[in-house]
Order: sequence, then structure tokens, then C-alpha cells
Amino acid sequence: MPDRAARTILAFDFGLKRIGVAVGERELGTAHPLRAIQRFDQIPALIEEWTPAALVVGRPTSAQGESHDMTRRAEDFARRLERRFKLPVARVDERYTSVEAESRLRGAKRKPVDSVAAQLLLEQYFHEAA
Repeated sequence: MPDRAARTILAFDFGLKRIGVAVGERELGTAHPLRAIQRFDQIPALIEEWTPAALVVGRPTSAQGESHDMTRRAEDFARRLERRFKLPVARVDERYTSVEAESRLRGAKRKPVDSVAAQLLLEQYFHEAA
């Protein structure tokens, strides 16, 4: 049986104010939101705790799939993760994940939209890899 690290994936929904975080298990194809973080320097603790085999970063584009300023910033974030942690970093199209996250959270008292968006990214990654 492979160890937990070989199955665990962390996903990030990059934002200027917060970074949504989710964790999932590759074998099960399931993902769960974690607490959003505010700074890159909070990521090493997540890497140490979850010992992921890979990372996923949302790649924002326009509704038509065109790149814009946040696309560049998310790509910079992904490259920074690759350099710092020496892990593979997959990019996943994140169009409409925030809208879907808000829809899932409708009526919830606390709305961790950023981390639910990261959860959706990871679920999409698992679906596309299957």
C-alpha cells in the first residue's frame, strides 16, 4: 500500500487578499477545504503537515479563456511553489469556481469561498486525471 504522501494533493486558489487551500486524496478522488491563508510564508507548515505528492493551482482566465493580470500572478505563484518545494504543480482552469463555491455555500453562516474554490479545483483535477 502506498504511503499517504504518495496520495495526498494540496490545491491553492490564489488571490491577492487570501489563498484558498484544499487537501485531497488521489485514490479516493475526494477533496476537503482547509482554512484559507493570507501569506505565502504560511505554506511551508501546510507542506510539512500534509506531505503532498503534488500541488494544484487554479489558473484564472476570462470567460473566453483569455489570460489577464491575475493569470500572470497565479502563474508566478505556481512557479514560486515549484521552486520552493520541488513538487510538481498542476494548473487547473478555474473559470466559474468562485461562483460554484458561493452556490454551494448559500445559506452557510461562515463562507470559506476561497477554500471551497480550491476544493472544486482539486475535484476537477481528479476528474480530469481519471
